[in-house]
Amino acid sequence: MSWVKDDGGRAEAGYLGDAGDCVTRSIAIALELPYALVYKELSMGMAALGKPRSARDGVARKVYQPYLEQWGWRWVPVMKVGSGCTMHLRADELPPGRIIARCSRHLCAVVDGVIHDTHDPSREGTRCVYGYFTKEAT
Repeated sequence: MSWVKDDGGRAEAGYLGDAGDCVTRSIAIALELPYALVYKELSMGMAALGKPRSARDGVARKVYQPYLEQWGWRWVPVMKVGSGCTMHLRADELPPGRIIARCSRHLCAVVDGVIHDTHDPSREGTRCVYGYFTKEAT
């Protein structure tokens, strides 16, 4: 699967250094939103849960799923407990268009079969996808 190095606008927004910001980054890329806006809104969601007001080192699903839903995105599960892996992080197994793929401890943006991330998380096409977020058809 092709991969493009993409920080989602993190450096351009003035954020320095590496971070565990895959949720913020993948949302900014897939939804084509400014990184700083996504970071701020997800940080507020974390604070509302009583967590540190930061999206730097991970964001709870309780925060990012409703956030994506308010933007008109929906969750499509592709794996159930005990079912085994049915989809991998591979262009020929993922749907076309802009999606956010959820893997073990990671989210990444995929645009028309190309991973957009700070590193290649595909494990050479063997990484299992638990499901993905996609824009609702209008």
